Amino acid sequence: MKKKFNLSINDKIKPFNIKLNEVDRDKSISIRAFIIAAISEGISEINHPLQSEDVFSCINSLKKLNVKIKKLDQNKFQVFGKSLGSLFAKKNTVLDFGNSGTAMRLITGLLATIPGLELKLQGDHSLSKRNMKKIFNLCELFGAEFLPANKFTLPIKMITSSIPVAIQYDPGVSAQLKSAAMLAGTNAYGISTIYDQNFSRNHTENILDKVKAIKILKQNKHNTIKVFGKKTFRAQKFEVPVDPSSAAFFVVLTILAQNSKLSINHVCLNERRIGYLKILKKAGAKIKLTKLKKVNNETIGTIDVSSSKLKPLKVNKKFYSMTADEYPILFVAAALTKGLSSFDGIEDLTNKESNRVSEMQKVLNQIGIKSRYKNGKLKIFGKNNIRQIKKNILVKDLGDHRICMSTSILALLTGNKVNIKNFSTVNTSAPSFLKNIKKMGGRYEIK
Repeated sequence: MKKKFNLSINDKIKPFNIKLNEVDRDKSISIRAFIIAAISEGISEINHPLQSEDVFSCINSLKKLNVKIKKLDQNKFQVFGKSLGSLFAKKNTVLDFGNSGTAMRLITGLLATIPGLELKLQGDHSLSKRNMKKIFNLCELFGAEFLPANKFTLPIKMITSSIPVAIQYDPGVSAQLKSAAMLAGTNAYGISTIYDQNFSRNHTENILDKVKAIKILKQNKHNTIKVFGKKTFRAQKFEVPVDPSSAAFFVVLTILAQNSKLSINHVCLNERRIGYLKILKKAGAKIKLTKLKKVNNETIGTIDVSSSKLKPLKVNKKFYSMTADEYPILFVAAALTKGLSSFDGIEDLTNKESNRVSEMQKVLNQIGIKSRYKNGKLKIFGKNNIRQIKKNILVKDLGDHRICMSTSILALLTGNKVNIKNFSTVNTSAPSFLKNIKKMGGRYEIK
C-alpha cells in the first residue's frame, strides 16, 4: 500500500464545462474478469482493468494460487487460465485481500469447492473488522470449513470441501454472495440453483452466461440461475468500462455546482448499476445517457449531466441492490437539497468498510444538517444554503474510500473547510479521483 496522506479542501469549486475521459474503470468487472479468467481454459486478455489496490489484492491472491498473470502494457493483462478446480497452494499459504471485500468473498467462494486446500485468509485493519458470517456460511453449504469455529472475522483458516456438491441458495441483496455461490457452483458436482430475487448487479452472470456455464431463467419477480458444475469454458477477451460508482461523485458535483456541465465517456450503464441516476433524474437532475452499445454483455455509453435544481430524494428499498455503493454521495445530494429526503432499506450499509450511515451522519452534523436513522431508514433534513462554519469539518481515519470521496465533494460544493484523514484509502478503488477533481477546477491540499 502506498504511503498514507491526509487531504484538506478550503475552496468552493467554480463553474466548469468539461469532458472526462479517464475516470477509473469498473472495479467489480475487473475483479470478476481476473477470477473467471483464472479458471478458464487458455489465455484470457483483459483490457483497461482498474489498476487499484483492491484489484492488485485480487491479482496477488490469484498468483499465490499459482495463476500466471502477465502485464503486457499500461492497460493490458494476460491471464493464463488453469481450468476448473486446478488452483492450488501449499498448506497454510496466506491470501491477503487488503481492503477488498469483493476479492475476499469471490475468491473464498471459488476456493470452497476445490478439494485439498488449507489456507489462511486475512485482510487489512478495515476488512478484518467486517462480519463475514454470510460468506462463511455459504461456503460451508458446499462443504468447506473455517477455523476457529464460530469466528466470523479475518484472519481465519479455511479448509476446502473434499466432496463439493451442488446447492440451492438465496443470496438476498448481495451481488457478492450471489457471485461467490456461482463461482463455487462451477466446480461442484451437479447443478446449483441460485435465486436472484433482488436483481443485484449481474456482471458475473453476464460473463458466465456468455460462455454457457450457467442458464438464467427469467421470471417476473425474480430470476433463477442454474450453474452447471464441472462444465469447462474457454478463455475470453475482456474490455473493462468506466465504473459508474466512481462516475457518481462527479455527476453529483456537477448537478449541485453552479452553471456547470460534464460528459463522462465509456461508462458501464448496466441497468443494475444505474439506480443512482434514476433516483437523481426523478428528483429533477438533467441527465442524459447517450452513445449506448453492448460490449461483453454490458451496456456502455456516455453520461451527460448539467447543473440542476433538485427536489428531495425519496428512495425506497427496491433501489438498494442497484445503488449500494452510491448512497454516501446521495446523502450529500440530499443534505444540499431543501426539504426532507428519505432512504429506506439501507441496513446493510452499516457493515461496509465503515458504518456508512452513522459516519455520514457525523459528517453532515458538522455542517448543521440534521438526520435520523431508525430500522433501516435514514431521513435527512436538507438545506440549499449551508452556512460557512469556522471550524474544520473532520473525517477520521476510517479506511472507507466512499466516505472520503463523498466528504470531499461536500467541501467543494459548500466551501467549508474539510480535513480528511487517510484520504489515501481512495486508491483502493479510484486512484484517478483527485486528478479528475483537479481537471474540473477543484482545489485541494495533500498533507
